[in-house]
Amino acid sequence: MKTLRNAAGRKISSTGLGGEGVLRTYGRTGEAQAVIRSAVEGGITYYDSAQAYSDSEIYYGGIWQEEPSLRRTIFQTSKSAARLKEPALTELQNSLRRLHTDYLDLWQIHDVRTEKDLHEISGPGGALEAFVEAKNKGLVRHIGVTGHHDPAVLTRAVRDWPVDTVLLPVNPVEGILGGFLTDTLHAAAKKEIAVIGMKVMGGGHYILPKLGISATDLIRYALVFDISLPIVGCASPAEVRTLVSAAESGPLSRDEMTALEEKFRPYAPKMAYYRGVW
Repeated sequence: MKTLRNAAGRKISSTGLGGEGVLRTYGRTGEAQAVIRSAVEGGITYYDSAQAYSDSEIYYGGIWQEEPSLRRTIFQTSKSAARLKEPALTELQNSLRRLHTDYLDLWQIHDVRTEKDLHEISGPGGALEAFVEAKNKGLVRHIGVTGHHDPAVLTRAVRDWPVDTVLLPVNPVEGILGGFLTDTLHAAAKKEIAVIGMKVMGGGHYILPKLGISATDLIRYALVFDISLPIVGCASPAEVRTLVSAAESGPLSRDEMTALEEKFRPYAPKMAYYRGVW
């Protein structure tokens, strides 16, 4: 599995701050930046964002602009859901401006769902051309692909495209259903690219208290898999501290992992709402 490093060559943290939670909002600068600063203080160096995630890039950019020395110590990502080259390049320039940086550590082809997406992105004038061009020009250090809709489609993108990373869902429901954590993960391992886990909480927010499951349990579940790191969106500094402490606790045992999956089994696959099957 590929090890991700920042521009200074240092290995990134074992968990990352996701772009959801309070970051995917508008006009909540104080709350969002408190979460980011808490992550920095906790030793988190991977920061997720996307063009589509409301003001998330602006929240990050405000901090990196105030403290430019922090920028080279962290691994800043963003994403573009554009399917064609020129719109993707425009989105990249917007992301760089909003983030107050002249490069991204990782730029990802966002939310690849269908055969049509695969053909459009990789065809003549498609977004893949923009991603490769941006990497060749040094505007981005790595390129990746993300998906949570169809594991077969994401597996093809991993296999066929010149990507350095893949962002995919990692949670007990996915452990039960298979696909992302079997076929896609295998393809990534064969290609020796980095794997970032998302949807770590799955669709379980409403059911977790009923089942006696904590966020720590789910983060530790994700750490069982052969991935580079999981990322979790946080709503408060307290949630960031949970993310940090869960990583320090390490992965679940195999017995704990199996027991957790059994708690989720009666609710799968409905909890995998992000696959678009319900």
